[in-house]
Amino acid sequence: MKKIALLGMPNTGKSTLFNRITGGAARVGNWPGITVELLTGKILLGGDMVELIDLPGIYDIHGFSEDEQVVRHFLHDNVPDLAVVVLNATQIERQLSLLLQLKQLNLNMVVLLNMADEAKKFGITIDGDKMAQLLGMPIHLISAKYGQGQPESMQAIAKALRYPTPGMAESLRTQLEQDAHIEQEMARVLGSAVQVPARLSDTRTDTLDSVLLHPWLGLPIFFGIMYLLFQAIFLLGQPLQGGVNASLGWLRDIVLTPACAGLPTWLSGLLLDGIYNGVATVAAFVPIIILFFLFMAIVEDTGYLSRAAFLMDALMAKMGLDGRSFVMLLMGFGCNVPALMGTRVMRSRSLRLLSMLVIPFSLCSARLQVFVFITAALFSPKAAPLVLFSLYLFSFAAAIATALLFKKQFANAEPFVLELPPYRFPTGHQMWMRGWHEVTHFLRRASQFIIAGVVLVWLLTNLPASAAPASSDTLAGMLGAWLHPLFAPIGINEQLTIALLFGFVAKEIVIGSLAVIYGLSGDALGGALGQQLDWVQAYSFMLFTLIYTPCLSTIATLRNESKSNGFTLFALVWSLALAWAVSFVFYQGARGLGY
Repeated sequence: MKKIALLGMPNTGKSTLFNRITGGAARVGNWPGITVELLTGKILLGGDMVELIDLPGIYDIHGFSEDEQVVRHFLHDNVPDLAVVVLNATQIERQLSLLLQLKQLNLNMVVLLNMADEAKKFGITIDGDKMAQLLGMPIHLISAKYGQGQPESMQAIAKALRYPTPGMAESLRTQLEQDAHIEQEMARVLGSAVQVPARLSDTRTDTLDSVLLHPWLGLPIFFGIMYLLFQAIFLLGQPLQGGVNASLGWLRDIVLTPACAGLPTWLSGLLLDGIYNGVATVAAFVPIIILFFLFMAIVEDTGYLSRAAFLMDALMAKMGLDGRSFVMLLMGFGCNVPALMGTRVMRSRSLRLLSMLVIPFSLCSARLQVFVFITAALFSPKAAPLVLFSLYLFSFAAAIATALLFKKQFANAEPFVLELPPYRFPTGHQMWMRGWHEVTHFLRRASQFIIAGVVLVWLLTNLPASAAPASSDTLAGMLGAWLHPLFAPIGINEQLTIALLFGFVAKEIVIGSLAVIYGLSGDALGGALGQQLDWVQAYSFMLFTLIYTPCLSTIATLRNESKSNGFTLFALVWSLALAWAVSFVFYQGARGLGY
């Protein structure tokens, strides 16, 4: 009985074609030279019964992954009479390399360009006859999903089976045996010098996946795990952050202030109140950032983060994103910077840009500090948790609305190809080194922009020299008064406007700037805000703080990752416009209802 091998990359619709051709009448069988079972089906073709074998999807015939070795061993020990190569027509530029590799093996081949209907929608035109002439083999455009082109392709397959290439088996085995020597050498070196981290057995992996990837329970479990992760980060990070703050305060009071005592007042203020305070503000959050990277690295390296992306992919696809975008959005709740950096795993530039556009709407830890202070000052203990929860909902809503609005401008044709790795137990040293590397990279990049930003803020709050620092008579105060007509319709007064200007550098500065403006701190500042603002104004201010321009570190990362000044400017303008619109609708709507 003649054998037909079905070859192709993963996610080309190969299995769909196999099921359509065999009618679902398939069985699992063993084959010489390989240790795994393959799916086969018998079909009547040209008056003869032939056997169709569905081989694993591979990217490289000369690669050494488990699936690639299975395919290579099968072809060596079970030379097929015909190889039917299935390629994804929407990704022909990426998939042609595998076809050219197979051509060098002198296989008797027929090529089927699947998903031709989708390629047409994307504006991709493929001249099958011209390609067949250039490659010297039959090529047909089909749609395995809808059966388009199947009769013609089956006729081509039946015809090719009648004219096998002479000497194909000897030529094929000779070339594949060269890879066999490499496999043996790899096995010898790996067995002697490499230790692979412990991993769960396939049975335990399947058991865990049956729960963690459950259609109904998967997402609630994931959100529960992420909630516990963020709780652990802040539970462990806040004492460390307090220690860093205290150390930096001691360094300023005991060392730097005496050292700058002999300098001119303006220079001392610039160095201490400007540059040092700005850098120290960022440095105080290093413990939380380190913990965030460590915990997220653990979740990722155990193999669970890939499963979260899989769970959310269907929903995110409706917004022009994919499962990886959702994971990065969640990472943004710790810090927007590493989340933006995490989009590097996406090959499609459009998908990266759309993901980077929505990530800054995540309610990061810096914004959370502002909201915790204001809710504690202006809302009852019973209402405060609900207020915070509603802000998280607004965060998701802003990201979803943005994605839906701009998904056509950043259209993504890249399919979501995801490998679910086995569950592994990462080592502590590995996690620490990875987290430390990311943190040092973040600090080197961010510090350049933070210093420039805090110098600008200090100048705005200290000039002219005759004005009291951070008062309404300074440039920042004048700017706040000038912008007040723009912010008055959303309930934000001049003092809060100045605080928002400071928040452009880092959202953590918002509370500190309010303390300077009001000349109060702690509970006294909260009491003053409670007397001056009602809950509608406070909530409108928090909505604007949630959505508007991200901090300088995030902007710097956005520019660095997008490599586009135009996109960075667009992201900033859009976030400002959306923040004002949302706050305006809320504030005016609440006032209209009599609040």
